[in-house]
Amino acid sequence: MVDSGIQPWLFHVDPYEGESLSHFVGRVRHRNHLTAGGLGQLAGIGAVVARWERFHLNPYPTQPQFEALGKLLGISSERLWAMLPPQDEGMKCEPIRLCGACYQESPCHRIEWQFKSKWKCDRHNLKLLSKCPNCEAKFKIPSLWEDGHCSRCRMSFGAMATMQNS
Repeated sequence: MVDSGIQPWLFHVDPYEGESLSHFVGRVRHRNHLTAGGLGQLAGIGAVVARWERFHLNPYPTQPQFEALGKLLGISSERLWAMLPPQDEGMKCEPIRLCGACYQESPCHRIEWQFKSKWKCDRHNLKLLSKCPNCEAKFKIPSLWEDGHCSRCRMSFGAMATMQNS
């Protein structure tokens, strides 16, 4: 392949505080009409983005991968590292969990919701949801959350707060 010297440009997406890498990468992809593979290809890191979206972090991301992705997206690799669980924190890949009250305040999937040690929201003292309280559909991976609602019944994640138990 011939390098034309043309650099790709992307619409910039600012990460939310505490946002998971899965949700952030999904927002970047949707905003720029990219597949996970396409984003990885632009960053020069291959297909690992699709794995990260599903919280499959084995092998764990590397510093060069995050530097390349950060350079492409215009954010620091440190900011990307903050979107992952600490290495000593266990993760639950499934089910995907959320706090409707938190989502209403800041529309993003928070990485802490997937920690094995979390089952309740520290801010609102509500049990984390693992399925829609209206139709009981399991939540899709956060990278697929485009509009902030249940994929089956369309109930907004923020509205689910009224149906969460403490």
